[in-house]
Amino acid sequence: MLIKILVAARDCDYTGHLSNIISERYSDVIDVNICSTEERLKELLASQRFDVALLGAGMTEGADLRCVRLPLLLWAEEDDTGGQASQLKRIAKYQRVSKIVASVLELFAKACTDGRGANTKRAQITAVWSPAGGVGKTTVSLAYAARKVSDGKQALYLNLESFSSSPAYFDQMGRSVSALFEMLEAQEGNIQMLIRGIRCEQDGIGYFCRPENYDDMNILTGENVAVLLDACSGMTDEVVVDMASECGERERQVFDLADRVLLVIDQTGAAQIKLAQFTSQHNVFEQIRAKSVLVENRGAAAGASRFSAVVSLPFIQSADASVVYKVLSYNSFEV
Repeated sequence: MLIKILVAARDCDYTGHLSNIISERYSDVIDVNICSTEERLKELLASQRFDVALLGAGMTEGADLRCVRLPLLLWAEEDDTGGQASQLKRIAKYQRVSKIVASVLELFAKACTDGRGANTKRAQITAVWSPAGGVGKTTVSLAYAARKVSDGKQALYLNLESFSSSPAYFDQMGRSVSALFEMLEAQEGNIQMLIRGIRCEQDGIGYFCRPENYDDMNILTGENVAVLLDACSGMTDEVVVDMASECGERERQVFDLADRVLLVIDQTGAAQIKLAQFTSQHNVFEQIRAKSVLVENRGAAAGASRFSAVVSLPFIQSADASVVYKVLSYNSFEV
C-alpha cells in the first residue's frame, strides 16, 4: 500500500529537504508531493485526493481538506495555531525526518480501516526457543538474523520474551512496540502500516523498541500473535521470533506458523535435562520435530540423537553482547 502525502509549507528549503529524504528512504511506502503557496495548495486539493496532508500553520486557513483522509499540522512553537489549525493533530516540524515519518505512519495506521495486513506471506518465519532460560536465545536469534542480512536478505527481529533484552543489543530511541500491541488488542487499524511506522533498523536488522511495561506483553493472545506474524511476514524476507522459555498458547501459535524452529541449548546440566524432558515427555516436540534444528550454543554437546539437524556454535568470550552475535553470525545455520 502506497500512501499519498502532501507537504504544504511556505519554507521551500524545508519542504524540499523533507521531500528528498522521504523519496530517498521511504519510496516503497510513501508517494510525496510538495507545495509552498496557498494557490498551489488549492489547485492540488481541488484536483487530487491525498491520504495525508502535512500543513504548515500559515497554509491551513481556507484550505478545503475534505479530500484529505488525515490532515495534520506541521507545528513549531512560534506558529499561530488558531482557526482551522487548532482542529488538527500536531506533528513537530523541527525533528528528525525518521520521527516525522514514524508519527505520520502511526497516526495513519490508526485511522486506516481498509485492511489489517497484506495477508500475502512471503517471509520465512524462524522461531528461536528453548525449554531453559539463559541459554543464549537472543544472541542466537540475532546471529541468525545478521547472517540473513549478510546473505542479502531483509530480516525483522521480533522479541516476544516476557522481559525483553533488546536494549542490550539495539538503540531504543524509537516508538515502543506497545503501540503495536494496543492496536492488536483493539482489533482495528492497519497493522502492517503501523509496523512500517515504528520499526527501527540497526546493522541491517529490523527491530522494535521494548514494551513500555511488563503487562503490555502479557495481553497478547495466540490470535494476536498470528495477526502480528502475518503482517510482519508480508514486508520482509525473514521474520526471526525470539520466544519466551514457556510452552503456552502464544508459543504454540508461533510453532504452528514457523517454517523453522531453532531449539537452543548450552552446556549447563540443567539446560540439557530440560531439553531431554521436552523431547521425551511433551507432545509439542513431535509436532515441530521435522522442522527443528538443535543449536548447541557456547560449545555445548548435548547428544542430539533425536535431531536430524544440528548446528554447533563456539563459545565467544566478550562482555559486549553485540560483538558475540556478530561473530556467531559467521557460522552457517543452514543444515
